[in-house]
Amino acid sequence: MKKTIGIIGARGHTGAELIRLIAAHPGLDLAFVSSRELDGQRVADHVNGYAGELRYVNLDPAATGAQTVDAIVLALPNGKAAPYVEAIAPQTVVVDLSADYRFDKTWYYGLPELTRGKYAGEKRIANPGCYATAMQLAIAPLVDALAAPPSCFGVSGYSGAGTTPSDRNDPEKLRDNLMPYSLVGHVHEREVSEQLGVPVEFMPHVAPHFRGITLTANLWLRDATTPDAIKARYRERYANEPLVAIVDEAPWVSRIANRHHVEIGGFALAPGGKRVVVVATIDNLLKGAATQAMQNLNLALGFAETTAIPTGAGA
Repeated sequence: MKKTIGIIGARGHTGAELIRLIAAHPGLDLAFVSSRELDGQRVADHVNGYAGELRYVNLDPAATGAQTVDAIVLALPNGKAAPYVEAIAPQTVVVDLSADYRFDKTWYYGLPELTRGKYAGEKRIANPGCYATAMQLAIAPLVDALAAPPSCFGVSGYSGAGTTPSDRNDPEKLRDNLMPYSLVGHVHEREVSEQLGVPVEFMPHVAPHFRGITLTANLWLRDATTPDAIKARYRERYANEPLVAIVDEAPWVSRIANRHHVEIGGFALAPGGKRVVVVATIDNLLKGAATQAMQNLNLALGFAETTAIPTGAGA
């Protein structure tokens, strides 16, 4: 029997990507999709790749809690999840895409490549942030060798700013522009510092492209090393990870759009061998959000982790 799943807050870009992944999943049925703005409209009219007759509904927390499903994904803005979480039955798997529970030790923090070994059957799963995923995967293989806090420069496509109109998702204001914001204290800076156990400096920017993140990490090491030794560390760490690709050159964001994995490369070593610069690219809507949510759903519901997620060449 298939597992059933519902989505709350599905009007956004990530919700659409998740609907497509669920539609391709052999063991999942989409039971409901809640969106206040799209209430009553056919999901298929808004999401390419979904062919069913399901219509959007508008469910408040109480109505959500009354649904009998195996899992619910909350794709809500930060600060909106708590009433839904409180209303949902404890036995129902909840994957929250916001930052609301990423610092809550009673929730499993679901970055599978780094944390799947800590999963102990929790029904409450906090999906990591998009930048935070790229940063952690870029830094983790060297975290035990660091001599100073990593400094990370991030550039995201404007889909990362969501669908609510703002300067950061206005194509006209972004035209020929690079827009810095939240240059200290960004939630993903705190998230990565918490998860890796080292202070991380992060400076985010928005660019005119729609999707995809470039994350450049400047890492000072205690001991001198070589480019080959650095690459070997990363290749060994991620050797069995189908959604992490290690490349020699610095990856391009244009090549990661609409793909489900992270690319990590560059590995430029400064004279003296103690400063290395690593570049990671990730599609913020996929491995940075919906794809990672699907990994977490698969883990919690007993499916192989990459079920319904395209992997390998061209994925």
